[in-house]
Amino acid sequence: MEKILLNDLLHIDEDLVRIKFNNYNGTDDPLDVYKVAPEQINDGWFLWYKYKGRHYFPDIDKLAICLVSLGGDLWLLTTVKRIKKILPNVKDGVGYEADEIEAYKKYYGRIIVKYHRSSRTVVTFFDKVKDELEVVEILNSQYIGDEFPGYDNVRLSYDQLANVINRHSGGWFGALNNQKAVYLITDRNNGKLYVGSATADNGMLWSRWSAYIANGHGGNKELVAIVNDASKGFDYVKKNFQYTILENFNSKVDDSYILQREAWWKKVLCSKEFGYNDN
Repeated sequence: MEKILLNDLLHIDEDLVRIKFNNYNGTDDPLDVYKVAPEQINDGWFLWYKYKGRHYFPDIDKLAICLVSLGGDLWLLTTVKRIKKILPNVKDGVGYEADEIEAYKKYYGRIIVKYHRSSRTVVTFFDKVKDELEVVEILNSQYIGDEFPGYDNVRLSYDQLANVINRHSGGWFGALNNQKAVYLITDRNNGKLYVGSATADNGMLWSRWSAYIANGHGGNKELVAIVNDASKGFDYVKKNFQYTILENFNSKVDDSYILQREAWWKKVLCSKEFGYNDN
């Protein structure tokens, strides 16, 4: 069967088009970054100025293509931009102004290509590799990360939870939407805990956690105080809070039992004495 190449979809026929392969930089995995904040890849990693006096994208008004490693020989197309300006005197930061190509927007975060990178070269000319960039999958929606890992393995930062909620991840939504639970919020800055419950009365786990993403506190008194504190605010929640599941139950379990288990965990974890629970 004849291969479908990336350029069969993009139809790029310009010269001096460059393509950048973003992978682990020794500190961070760009895929982990992309799952939480795609703009940090498309506006940050992609447009980073290359040190030692060299530019990744030295030609003004030329296209640049961004791929992020999915592991092995698989890469995710995240954006295509036109370089509009080289920023002066950049030593360690974003070195370019660029405009995203709107015509390709439907492909961003959805096209997975196979390409074996035989060298450590980060940026190369598209013409050199375009006949090797095979499209192996087009996702139904923008890539948002791993599938639901199971109730016993949920441990999300605020940004990760917001990513799941805001993009309405199918696997996560199906797992949480009709699920009752006792959950834990951890303040990673000071170790304080908040034990909460998701019942039919407050909209099940998906709805309950959606409230935290919307305002940071979900209506809980001690958490409201943090968000309203001028020295902390919503940004404090976004930076420090972590969300996990202590126990999960199907929708048929009586709410009164969920509340009993919530009370039990408050006692076990001393979240009233030393945490954010006030009752």
